[in-house]
Amino acid sequence: MMRRGTWLIVAGTLGLMLCQVSGSLAADAVKVAVLDQQMVLDRTKAGKRALDSLKEFRNSRQRIISADDEEMKGLEKALKEQESGLSEAARREKQEQFRKKFEAYQARLQDFNREIQQKQKEVGDEYLTKVKLVASDVAQREGYVAVIDKGNEATLKVVIYHSPIVDLTESVVKEFDRRYK
Repeated sequence: MMRRGTWLIVAGTLGLMLCQVSGSLAADAVKVAVLDQQMVLDRTKAGKRALDSLKEFRNSRQRIISADDEEMKGLEKALKEQESGLSEAARREKQEQFRKKFEAYQARLQDFNREIQQKQKEVGDEYLTKVKLVASDVAQREGYVAVIDKGNEATLKVVIYHSPIVDLTESVVKEFDRRYK
């Protein structure tokens, strides 16, 4: 969800924050938790609904593109079959019609890709806002001063090691499901 640069900023900010802990907190143990945001998305009921919604949106666009693709293949085949029997003017006209349809097909494909990316961003941003809210509530309730996203194979892994005791993922999943049934 987050880009590499954002992760570096978060890690640096966290490092500075921990270095500047006030004297009273320095005497106490500073509790830092970890969270796997992707797992929260994958395992919560609302997250599964969001992923299913994105998948259906993408599939609906793919069905349209597949139908357009089949139409283009049929037109291309018909054009090749008719090409030899057509006059030069008729052949140019058919080629021009095919070219226009192909350009429209490409434009639709680009539009659909933009729509899918926009939908993914919207759903991701909305979900991330909710995860942050729930994670901060759980962390505060359990006495943590910071929560770091563990990352996964698809993102930058910030946390190299952590004790399972400081992993808030399960608690956040449960609280998320309670709030966003």
